[in-house]
Amino acid sequence: MAEMAIVDGITHVIATPHANDTYPFLPEMVQKRRDEIQARLGNRLVLATGCDFHLSFENIQDLRKNPAKYTLNQKNYLLVEFADFSIPSTIDNTLHELHLSGLRLIVTHPERNALIRANPARLAAWVRLGCRVQVTALSLLGRFGRSAQESAEWLLDHDAIHFIASDAHNSSSRGRPLLLRDAFNFVAERRGAPIARALFHDNPLAAFEGRPLPYSPDPPDVDAPAPVKRKRFWFF
Repeated sequence: MAEMAIVDGITHVIATPHANDTYPFLPEMVQKRRDEIQARLGNRLVLATGCDFHLSFENIQDLRKNPAKYTLNQKNYLLVEFADFSIPSTIDNTLHELHLSGLRLIVTHPERNALIRANPARLAAWVRLGCRVQVTALSLLGRFGRSAQESAEWLLDHDAIHFIASDAHNSSSRGRPLLLRDAFNFVAERRGAPIARALFHDNPLAAFEGRPLPYSPDPPDVDAPAPVKRKRFWFF
């Protein structure tokens, strides 16, 4: 995966394994593996660590005591992921509290979450609370289906994205590889090269280093047409 990233022109990577009930987050082991891979790569690729933080009660309690355990590159930005089946009604207060504590929250792949797709006003409210939005590159290319693609394009067209990331899981070209160039070209053609550079380079590097984001657009206009919701049939 690292070699693929280097060929693709990627210079920095933050490895963000899940932190949830299914996948316990072990930062010491993650850091050890990071050091092993960095030693093999030398200065050809810069690696850091973080996690994809699930907003469970236990995680939040530990986050309050050990924020650097979970943040990106142990700075002040934190990836947060919402469950696909429910979002607590009290989540706005939790996000606001975490923001006041100094954490800069990044909502990951909202375009792939049906609950968030159906209610763009809620995502806009989180942005007004101080959250930022990260979309998966392959969503823009249609790899996660039409609904996710339409949602990602709507967010892009309404200046509601702050980061575009690979969310890589493997080295398969048909899976979820550590590649960004095709998505960068898509954004550059659709919105222009400056915005593409902001979403793929300037903002990610600022988060990597713990700095304020150089590109931080206003929340989306929720009066604009939202992505079309299609009828779904569920079989159990």
